[in-house]
Amino acid sequence: MEQTQKKYSKLNILLWVLQILFALLYVGAGFSKTVKPIPELALQVPWVVTFPAALVRFIGISELLGAIGLILPAALKIRPQLTTLAASALSFVMLLANVFHIYQGEFQVLPMTGIIFILLTFTAYGRWKLAPFTSKGKQ
Repeated sequence: MEQTQKKYSKLNILLWVLQILFALLYVGAGFSKTVKPIPELALQVPWVVTFPAALVRFIGISELLGAIGLILPAALKIRPQLTTLAASALSFVMLLANVFHIYQGEFQVLPMTGIIFILLTFTAYGRWKLAPFTSKGKQ
């Protein structure tokens, strides 16, 4: 029993670390896509010139909301299942990003986007099955 509790505790800590790191990553990425002028953003993220500005802004806002969803519901213990949903949604976004980069022939970014996809998928699964959160009333 104690060994199982220690294992759960370590997994919970690992998942929180991943959630925080991904939240920071997506706050940065989302903020840039939301507020920077497209020509300035294109210096860092070349693909933005191939999409309408409104879509780039939508992606940025979605990333910001995903980052918030990775932390707030779980931290406040209000609908913590939304954290799992946020991780799943961001994982799906990364899957689509991989497909897009393959289509564009941008194979150099695939290791990074692939690792992010795998870790986000692990985070979503971890919060769904391995170390799920409970709501305030279910403790």
